[in-house]
Amino acid sequence: MKKQQGFSLVELMIVVAIIGALTAIAVPAYQDYVKKSEATAGLATLKALQTQAQIVYQETGAFPDGTTGLTDIGAKTDMSPLGLITITKAEETSEDKGDLIFTFGDATGTDGSSSLNGGVLTATLSNTGWECVATLGAFIGDDKIELDACPAAASGS
Repeated sequence: MKKQQGFSLVELMIVVAIIGALTAIAVPAYQDYVKKSEATAGLATLKALQTQAQIVYQETGAFPDGTTGLTDIGAKTDMSPLGLITITKAEETSEDKGDLIFTFGDATGTDGSSSLNGGVLTATLSNTGWECVATLGAFIGDDKIELDACPAAASGS
């Protein structure tokens, strides 16, 4: 009698089923890690620019604004592959001085460069210092993207 060699079809099907089950668990977890890392990278970009914006404000007495303001703090609108950076100056009557804004994706929030397309991180300089707010929309809640240094915007805003 000839000795059987190799694997039976049933054994191979069991291995494929186990790999499929592990993949079903691993892929969503991986996607959550990617989203969290992109949000953290956007926040790190804003944090690096905050120091420069603060220096310009202290030296000139005015918060930088527009494209010239970005140049003044050593930044460009498209300096991050994950999204766009903008800078706005608050009204003179406001307690806030201005905002650094990181928008994931392109100007419309639809470019495929980030899994957080349309999400926004806003760092605002006021008389009390820097405050950060994350408006990541659908990415907060089910996906549990929470940044300690940049809490989610209150619902309704």
